[in-house]
Amino acid sequence: MSVVPTRLLQPGRRPLSPGSRAGLGAALVLLAIVSAVEAADGRFAHYVALLSAVPLLAAAVASWPVVLGVGAVATLTGAGFALTEPKMSMITPVSVVSVAVTTGLAVAVASVRQRQAEQIVELTKLASVAQQAVLRPLGPQVGTLSVAGRYISSTATAEIGGDLYEAIDTPYGVRMIIGDVRGKGLDAVRLASIVLGSYRHVAYERADLRAVVADLDRAVARNVGDEDFVTAALVEERGGTLTIVNCGHPAPLLLRRGAVIPLEPPAPAPPLGFMPVVRPRVERLEPGDRLLLFTDGLGEARRDGEFFPTADRAWRLLGHGTVADGLASLETALIEWVHGRLDDDIALVLMEYVGARTGAAAAVPSWEVGAAES
Repeated sequence: MSVVPTRLLQPGRRPLSPGSRAGLGAALVLLAIVSAVEAADGRFAHYVALLSAVPLLAAAVASWPVVLGVGAVATLTGAGFALTEPKMSMITPVSVVSVAVTTGLAVAVASVRQRQAEQIVELTKLASVAQQAVLRPLGPQVGTLSVAGRYISSTATAEIGGDLYEAIDTPYGVRMIIGDVRGKGLDAVRLASIVLGSYRHVAYERADLRAVVADLDRAVARNVGDEDFVTAALVEERGGTLTIVNCGHPAPLLLRRGAVIPLEPPAPAPPLGFMPVVRPRVERLEPGDRLLLFTDGLGEARRDGEFFPTADRAWRLLGHGTVADGLASLETALIEWVHGRLDDDIALVLMEYVGARTGAAAAVPSWEVGAAES
């Protein structure tokens, strides 16, 4: 059905954008009102100068060809009223000329605004491409875990965020990170790429998650200002043992047999960039357990002052189908809750533990590997 209107258009012509349609409609309404008032006033033209507002109104949102067309119609309308006067005064032709001059100015304004809007759109597209290059697709299987990731862009702003995530299979088990860079835009994406680049290297090299955190903290500190930081949660699954370290990030949610358990850290730690000293939290996983990692955009999503009830609805939304199905259900419920308007981007990672590998060694958390080998 959507193909039919396109075929009816003449070659080289494009449909008007919503902004141009709105500008054209508002300008034509104003033109009709001024014309009606002028016609009702009598044989002398007293309100022709008001037609100058017609192209200016269109220039606020419409493209310059639309503004030019509307201005031309307004100028011809003013000239028509001038020619019907029994005895033309000096004010009437001056008013018609002012409408024509105003049309030229409005066309120039619309042209500049349109070029700036196109540049912003292009920059936003380039930034989105850069962000997609930084955030590689996850899953569907990483080691013994089923994993899915999802990035939900905010509709309240065109700026992109610095949310990040990664899941990799290392000699020390499956390791995941989720983080949120303070700020938005290209600077946030740049810092997110630095964190992920460092993580993808040190996650293979460091046996202890605390050493990974220290390396990431140094990488952040070298590349940010005094007030910039990155919140992050790092997770390791090794033979059914889950180890979590948290640097000022929202606590992951463990979904087990219908219950939702926030995995708060044993002690709070500051974000990366502020030299966090973390204490690991260790949990023993059961087959079928799911773990949700998320950024603070999920916790801050609200409507009419009421926050989205993540913990209350997590099992019903995330406990069915595949992990990808669960994230799709969560996104649908979230967008419905906020009526399609989010204040911040959201990164989501959902993993499911399906069981240890056959013949796997006894589980040893990463922070005990060095002691076990000594």
